[in-house]
Amino acid sequence: MKNDKERSKTKIVLKIFGVVFAVSLILANIDLIFGLLTAVLPIATTGVVTSAGLKAYWDSGCTNEVTSISWGSMYAGNSKNVTIYLKNTGNVPMTLSLTTDNWNPSSAETYFTLIWDYSGGQIQPNEVLQITLTLTVSRNVQGVTDFSFNVIITGTEVT
Repeated sequence: MKNDKERSKTKIVLKIFGVVFAVSLILANIDLIFGLLTAVLPIATTGVVTSAGLKAYWDSGCTNEVTSISWGSMYAGNSKNVTIYLKNTGNVPMTLSLTTDNWNPSSAETYFTLIWDYSGGQIQPNEVLQITLTLTVSRNVQGVTDFSFNVIITGTEVT
């Protein structure tokens, strides 16, 4: 027969084994146990991704896109007008701004002025706006025979 000391060790080993078994059982079924203690609440959402888009056309029906503008021959002191149609292809109202860059030769920027007749109002999504660009050559132009530059029209979302 086992003595009391051996029985006590056996009880301790059995208790440890029981605890380890219980913890293992809990860990093995944690998803089930945790799942019983959680709730899922789906909430539907909707939204619209805002975008700003702008295109230039030669016609009010917006079928012939502007890819470049030829000013032709220009004389000192004279101006030329070009009419284009700007369409807001985005889904937010915008205001427009006009700049130029990449003048060739760089000295040409000193002698040429580009303006437009845009009043500064908002252009709504899908709205088409007729714009006249006017290029003027200074009476004092020197050293420029051929020229080129980029017209930059920027549409900025109205906030």
